[in-house]
Amino acid sequence: MDSRTTSFLKSRFQNYYRSAEIGLPDRMPNREWAFIFYDDTPEKIMHRHKSFGSPGEALDYLYGMAPAHVYNSTAYYEYPGAKKMNEKNWLGAELILDLDVDHVPNAPRNYADMLELVKKEAFKLLDFLLDDFGFSEEEIELVFSGGRGYHFHIRSQKVLILGSPERREIVNYVSGRDLDFKYFFREVAMDGEFGIGSKTFKGIKNVPVKCMLMGYDSGWGKRIAFYLTDYMKAECKKRYKKNMFTELRKHEKIGDSTIKKLINITNSESGLKDILEKGRLDFGVRNFKDIAAYFMQDSVENFLHRFGASVDEPVTADIKRLIRTPGSLHGGSGMLVKKLALSELEKFDPLNDAVIFGERPVKVTVSKPFSVQLKGNDLRVEEGIQEVPEYAAVYLICRGVAEYGYRRNQPDPV
Repeated sequence: MDSRTTSFLKSRFQNYYRSAEIGLPDRMPNREWAFIFYDDTPEKIMHRHKSFGSPGEALDYLYGMAPAHVYNSTAYYEYPGAKKMNEKNWLGAELILDLDVDHVPNAPRNYADMLELVKKEAFKLLDFLLDDFGFSEEEIELVFSGGRGYHFHIRSQKVLILGSPERREIVNYVSGRDLDFKYFFREVAMDGEFGIGSKTFKGIKNVPVKCMLMGYDSGWGKRIAFYLTDYMKAECKKRYKKNMFTELRKHEKIGDSTIKKLINITNSESGLKDILEKGRLDFGVRNFKDIAAYFMQDSVENFLHRFGASVDEPVTADIKRLIRTPGSLHGGSGMLVKKLALSELEKFDPLNDAVIFGERPVKVTVSKPFSVQLKGNDLRVEEGIQEVPEYAAVYLICRGVAEYGYRRNQPDPV
């Protein structure tokens, strides 16, 4: 990046920080801060071990220095400005869950498609945080990273002193790593309305419940119930019976009579409802718990892709992590690191809502063809001198595919 380009970006960032609303972290005097400046490119040297005693001091620094990247610690320290980590005296740390498209399987190459995919991951993770872990909405701060993902900050008192092993366990849970399906399918002796002693079950008299889906109404049990019922509905929509339930037919104990029972249960008025609302899996099949566990294990990749959340484990496990500060700008895109209310996620469009620079035309020298969608416009530039809106110029320069103005060996226009 040449000096003219650096000066252009710094001036744009400084103009933004003149009146920016920065999401300053709680207990700010206990936070470490770190910065990367455009003057340090291309080395991208991180300047850390900085602390601020007041909001005004931090905001003045951002305006005066116009950094390319702004970070604060997820941890609280007694001495955040100490130059050595073991001298800071760690007091606790937020729980951070980072969703980045780099960690999502089979991610598309198109930037807009990447962002749409990672938003779906954010909804899955949010379901875990609210329903499985029971955090309140007030304890969850959601932030678009300004790049290709989202950060979830959890500031509940329950998590502040968790160590790295406990935080890794949380990642394992939301990703479904080492999920033991045999735990969820059990033969259970039951009495009364839903088991032994019931008058009828699926029209058959005095049939005891031999297999139950444990935890069907919450957590991974609920997700398994949805997966099984969706699978059964999809299979029963196939035109020919011989093509139904091909995955289950691989099991030696599954024959045509069992397939017929599955079809009847799927098409009955209460069959799938009983699975979802009561955890009932008595299909009149001996050892169905083993068969169900086998099926889930055989389709685990598809199941986890649908329901698991692809969280960056090193970020969550690191109890001394630096994270982008909400309200700052991302030096690799020029986009806003934007704090969102949970209710805003569905309609949030990063390529419009996190683009903060204006429309005035700016000339740039493009080093290679590049395309991106910004502010509802499909922008494609070719190699050479191009005139683009300021927001696009900032983005192209931050991405490293353009320099500000004309090439050095070309005269400025008259």
